[in-house]
Amino acid sequence: MTVLRTLTLDQARRTALAAQGFADRRPAPGGATMRHVARVVDRVQVVQVDSVNVLTRSQYLPFFSRLGPYGTDLLDRARDGAGPRARTGRRLVEYWAHEASLVPPSVWPLLTFRMDAARERAWSRGVTVEHAELLDAVRRVVAEHGPLTNREVEAHLPHGAERGRENWGWNWSAVKSCLEYLFWAGEITSAGRTTSFERRYAVPEAVLPPEVVAARNAARGADPQAAVTELLRLALVAHGLGTQRCLADYFRVRGPRVAAGLAELERRGLAERVRVAGWDRPLWRDPGARSPRHVPGAALLSPFDSLVWQRERTEALWGMRYRLEIYVPAPQRVHGYYVLPFLLDERLVARVDLKSDRAAGVLRALSVHWEPGADVARGAPALQTELESMAGWLGLGRVDLAPPR
Repeated sequence: MTVLRTLTLDQARRTALAAQGFADRRPAPGGATMRHVARVVDRVQVVQVDSVNVLTRSQYLPFFSRLGPYGTDLLDRARDGAGPRARTGRRLVEYWAHEASLVPPSVWPLLTFRMDAARERAWSRGVTVEHAELLDAVRRVVAEHGPLTNREVEAHLPHGAERGRENWGWNWSAVKSCLEYLFWAGEITSAGRTTSFERRYAVPEAVLPPEVVAARNAARGADPQAAVTELLRLALVAHGLGTQRCLADYFRVRGPRVAAGLAELERRGLAERVRVAGWDRPLWRDPGARSPRHVPGAALLSPFDSLVWQRERTEALWGMRYRLEIYVPAPQRVHGYYVLPFLLDERLVARVDLKSDRAAGVLRALSVHWEPGADVARGAPALQTELESMAGWLGLGRVDLAPPR
């Protein structure tokens, strides 16, 4: 019988933090380059996109958490490409990975099985059957004139822009529904976003390197097991260690292929089973993962940061039962609307409800809740420093910090 290696909870935390890039040295304030942004992308592999803008768009926050103040134009360039080499120079492309996400182009073809499944989704059958002629027209317009936003496509096809009175398709226009279907199916992709967060649609051949499109085409209709196994490997490297549920959640894969993929990674020496003291679940560890002696530093984490995506994992590693309360009625919220966990020297020590008051030029910490046992005397100055850094990065003049709770 194989005796599994046992890690302490501290070792597991440090492994997780190092894998996610929190053990890497931050550049000097304002000194981040595209190389630093690429390093974060290589670490995390997936950056969730979300439209909530009460603080800033969520995709910008994981880079601030790991790099400190950086130019968000770097991320925009990594996502949108620039100049005549935009197709080969693009470092990120948008697709449904962990919800709507930015992923390296090399990951995009690994999600072909999700593209193949698009026709099977209940809402998409309405598009392909009820709007088949419009679907073909939208496909042609994007191929001939893209990149285009939804509104720009509608301008080419005004007859398709009528909005139904029923609740079908979230009351989207028929054109928008066609675009979303084609995006999900991988027939079109994103060439980036506008400043108002509108997706700019284009055909993959205009956005992605030829070898990436070829890899996707070759994977059409194939057994997805090899792709799922590779996604699990990427998730394990990004996590450092995790349960089957943690690893499957990273790219939202499920079913019997997950267990088969982990068994294959273990067979190939790319995953090792371990135990973590106090965590009563089978775990796998990346054999190449680092476990530093210390991971010092402070960081405010987006609610959509990959470090805290999987809530069961967050509770097991840090003892924080973290829940997003955006959709909870205001009187019933415990910690606030847009709450960021505060990481300090390997521990999650507080939750901070933040809002950018752009009109007043103030970063408002509407509430601060310290975790039980947190050293507030030490944590409060560190939090103040991090909030001031964030305010400067967001172009806000000062911080308004609520009394702690």
